[in-house]
Amino acid sequence: MIEIINQQKRYRINKNNFKNLLKRLVEFYKLEDPDVTLAFVNNRTIKELNNRFLNKNAPTDVLSFPINEKGADGKFYLGDIIICVPQASKQCFSKKHDLEREMELLTIHGFLHILGFEHFAEMEEEENTIRNLLLEGEHGN
Repeated sequence: MIEIINQQKRYRINKNNFKNLLKRLVEFYKLEDPDVTLAFVNNRTIKELNNRFLNKNAPTDVLSFPINEKGADGKFYLGDIIICVPQASKQCFSKKHDLEREMELLTIHGFLHILGFEHFAEMEEEENTIRNLLLEGEHGN
C-alpha cells in the first residue's frame, strides 16, 4: 500500500500525482506490493526528525527511513520518505523548475535511499535514469 500524508498546510499537494509516481517506482523495481509512506511536512517537523535521528539541528529537504522487512501481518514494509515542502520550495528556484517537479525529484531520491542507495555516483546515475524514464515528457523535459 502506498500512503501519502500531507502534514503541512501552506502548499497544495497533488496526492494522486505522488501516489502514481511511487506506483511507477515500485513497478520499475519489480517490488511486490510494498507498504511505503510519503509524508509532506513543514520546517519545524523535519528539523525535529533530522535532530532526533541524524543529530543535525537544522531542516533538510528529504529524509528516508528504510524498513525493508516483513511485518507480523505478512506485509512488506519498504519504508518512509519525509519531504519538507518549504525546503523544496526554496530549492526549486535555484534549480529553475517548479515546486511539483522538485518534490518529484526528492521523492525519487528518498525512494532510492529506502532501496539502499547511498550518496555516490551510483545513486546519481540511478536518479538520472529514473528521472528520464518516469518524468521525461510529463513536464516537457
